[in-house]
Amino acid sequence: MRSLIDIFDLSVEELDELIHTANDIIEHPAAYAEKCKGKKLATLFFEPSTRTRLSFEAAMLELGGSVIGFSEASSSSASKGESVADTAKVISCYADIIAMRHPKEGAPFVAAQNATIPVINAGDGGHNHPTQTLTDLLTIYREKGRLNDLTVGFCGDLKYGRTVHSLISALTRYTGIKIVLISPEELRIPSYVRYDDLEKNKMDYIETESLEAALPELDILYMTRIQRERFADPFVYERLKDSYILTPEKMALAKSDMAVLHPLPRVNEISVQVDKDPRACYFKQVSNGKYIRMALILRLLESLDEAEHTDENAEYIRGSLQCKNPSCITSVEQELEHIFKITDKENHICRCIYCERKELIKEI
Repeated sequence: MRSLIDIFDLSVEELDELIHTANDIIEHPAAYAEKCKGKKLATLFFEPSTRTRLSFEAAMLELGGSVIGFSEASSSSASKGESVADTAKVISCYADIIAMRHPKEGAPFVAAQNATIPVINAGDGGHNHPTQTLTDLLTIYREKGRLNDLTVGFCGDLKYGRTVHSLISALTRYTGIKIVLISPEELRIPSYVRYDDLEKNKMDYIETESLEAALPELDILYMTRIQRERFADPFVYERLKDSYILTPEKMALAKSDMAVLHPLPRVNEISVQVDKDPRACYFKQVSNGKYIRMALILRLLESLDEAEHTDENAEYIRGSLQCKNPSCITSVEQELEHIFKITDKENHICRCIYCERKELIKEI
């Protein structure tokens, strides 16, 4: 059973295929109007969302299918203590495909392990958001005509921004990419992203606190909001929330064909005056999200008989370690077995299979 939990569940060829299909849907929508007739999408949103949930629902409806589900955890049996695994098993009896958002990292992975239908990760905590990454790639391709040879700037919350982490991971698969990381010291990119994605893949990247200094060289500017919900200390949030505000005056420093992306919602990090600039692509990005999700739903429903990719040579540690990440799904669902995948045997590094938190162990 194929599911999409991480952007690396898709090969570069599959990414190209999805972008091609999405472009074809944009050009010939009538040809896809009944592709999912008789099929049901279950949207399981344990965390609030507007754009992502409605984008999935619009995608399925425009394919001729129907939608069931819930928009908050209190509307589900999770409020009674039902596990993610049991929820996935139950919903598999009602629907043909699941889109799940959950505040705990690794929850969609658990769902995919227990469902008998495909599961799409629609965001799990600060961990992954692969369909936003697909949306971003489609938008970049439609605006620039390529996914190679680009200078991409990420600005704002790079520590907690799952959309940033996923897009950086995806861009490591393309050539000629330079990454510019723009953030205050407290919100710099996590060390595991820097090591696993940038340094391990020998990516060209720089870190800076100055948006104005970075703007002239960028082909893509990916703005993000400072996320109140990711901060344990509200005073830290208040201090950092206005670190970067993109204005028409700052846009004057940029290339005439630079594209501005934002996963939305925005607060005040992009002035509404920038909306009038033809380089502002974030509302196009919203529309592109519907089309790429249409392409993904079609792809997963067409591949029901395909087995999920597994690394037969991987080594695992079971039971002897516990994940220390308080945002991991194992922190709230005690029945889950703690399993770590050995990712670097020479340096004694393993990762939780749910949230991918890195652990160092003395002996392997």
